[in-house]
Amino acid sequence: MTPDPLSAKFQALADPTRRAILARLALGETSVSKLAEPFAMSMPAVSKHLKVLENAGMITRGRDAQWRPCRIEPGALKEVDDWLEQYRQLWEERFDRLDAYLKQLQAAEAGAAAKAPKKKQTRTKPRRAKRPRSH
Repeated sequence: MTPDPLSAKFQALADPTRRAILARLALGETSVSKLAEPFAMSMPAVSKHLKVLENAGMITRGRDAQWRPCRIEPGALKEVDDWLEQYRQLWEERFDRLDAYLKQLQAAEAGAAAKAPKKKQTRTKPRRAKRPRSH
């Protein structure tokens, strides 16, 4: 069973190696061998990572004689960003409500403190240290 496109993208993003590959491809098109350089893994392992990214629609791979260019798809993360935006708005609204509630509490606290009778401050003399008795 093939996962839905959004699930495939999250699955692809779940691996730090694939995220690193995407970060590199965000800088521009490059070959598979150049993508594999920073990783301590075989070329078949890198190819498997690229296949996951390709199946998720996040990259495309080409073939130009011996050169195998990879490039990130321009709208690759749009669907992920759109999905996250719903939750970003939800949390911003919740934080705004929490902020308003805290300001309300602070104002009520400040008002109560202003209405409270002021205590007369008494000054106390500092205590002197006791001297040891001599025998």
